Amino acid sequence: MSFELQKLSYSYDALEPYVDAQTMEIHHSKHHAGYTNNLNGAIKGTELEGKSIEELLADVSKYGTAVRNNGGGFYNHNLYWEVMAPGGAPSPEGELLNAINDSFESVQNFKDAFTKAALTRFGSGWAWLVKQGDSLVVSSTPNQDNPLMDVAEVKGTPILGVDVWEHAYYLKYQNKRPDYVEAFWKIINWDEVAKRFKG
Repeated sequence: MSFELQKLSYSYDALEPYVDAQTMEIHHSKHHAGYTNNLNGAIKGTELEGKSIEELLADVSKYGTAVRNNGGGFYNHNLYWEVMAPGGAPSPEGELLNAINDSFESVQNFKDAFTKAALTRFGSGWAWLVKQGDSLVVSSTPNQDNPLMDVAEVKGTPILGVDVWEHAYYLKYQNKRPDYVEAFWKIINWDEVAKRFKG
């Protein structure tokens, strides 16, 4: 059972003007497809075939860099496409809002912490909102690592993530990562984040 490239629920130009269509197309059809194909190649003919992506990531330190990098790239992008959408709830609501307020004292404090994590991640990586039991924390990871991995400094279930690899934003924003992260807030699919929070 091989992993398959996830189909998007929206068109490549649906997130304009915040994420441009050319970036979306290259990011999805080239980068994400590459991680997917390379992950399948890394596990083919091994005892890892048939494991879920979550099972692979939980013990990723045992499996070498090809599984770590491509398994992370596969999982991270699946989440990334789903936590962005045109439209949807414009801000956190309900149980998710309560959890954000309990963990960070306010939505603004959470936004500040998440933005800082994204902007201070040196080089390539991700910033995350992570569920740990009933509480939430913000973290960041290098490369294609994520909080599900046994190698992560901060472990838990990621419910929101922003890709800060340059290929995620360079065509439109060049080296201006802060502008890209600011734009990301305008296209978060809070309905999906809330669904992931409820588990």
